[in-house]
Amino acid sequence: MEFRELECFVVLSEELHFARTAERLYLSPGRVSQLVGALETRIGGRLFDRTSRRVRLTALGERFLADLRPAYEAMAGAVARATAAAREVEGLLRVGFLATPTEIVTGSVAAFERTYPRSMVELVEVPLSDPFSKLREGRVDVVFTLLPLEEPDLEGGAELNRTPVELGLSVRHPLAGRSSLDAEELASVALIGLDDPAPRRWREHVAPSLTPSGRPIPRAGTVTTSQEGVTQVALNRGAMLFCKPSADHYRRAGVVFVPVTGLPPSMFGLAWRRSGATAAIRAFNDLAMSVAWGHETVAA
Repeated sequence: MEFRELECFVVLSEELHFARTAERLYLSPGRVSQLVGALETRIGGRLFDRTSRRVRLTALGERFLADLRPAYEAMAGAVARATAAAREVEGLLRVGFLATPTEIVTGSVAAFERTYPRSMVELVEVPLSDPFSKLREGRVDVVFTLLPLEEPDLEGGAELNRTPVELGLSVRHPLAGRSSLDAEELASVALIGLDDPAPRRWREHVAPSLTPSGRPIPRAGTVTTSQEGVTQVALNRGAMLFCKPSADHYRRAGVVFVPVTGLPPSMFGLAWRRSGATAAIRAFNDLAMSVAWGHETVAA
């Protein structure tokens, strides 16, 4: 029996979606269907009921999954350990993060060190206004960052999470009592932006120059870090946009965070130098995807 068939069956039983299964396994949806069909032929019965709208396990599929999972996880672990040994995934991996060490960040580190016990991760904070200098200078090997990338010398991993945007305001601001804001209302709010050398896309994400309909948005000052931004907000020197995890992290007296509708969400993933990709970086990216998509525990 082919290991790839079993792997495809287990992943499809988790995703219940052919396209997402294909994405996780770096296959085409058609190849996923072929592998599942081959396994069903070997077994002699249908493991999934599939229609144009949904995929679900049959009773036979549920029994097979329950019997298979312990052996499959043992096999997958053996393959991962052998692969790690063959690729020498060991030593220090320096991982950059922006402002907030979310569960995806800490969970990815824990999963990596658990899977590759001869490796160790050093977490390094990178400035919000300068997300890539430490990466380009070799002071970090990989960094959690805003996606998509517009940096030709860098390679990005898969999207790990997508979060809504909130506006940080002083409690003295006239809009502080609102339960939500529309993006068009930013035309009446002076936004705090980012210092150099923040990339163009970062500047526009943190402090867009126009509302979705094209109305200009006033500017306040600029900052280097999220902590500086929150301090300026508390002093009522402007407002600042944050992704929700950062807003949750920086909640404090004197500052409120109001959800904003009509703006693109914050999308985060990993980035590394194209010229510096290693087996350890690829392995860390794979485990980060597993943590983000709920297929790896986040406990250390």
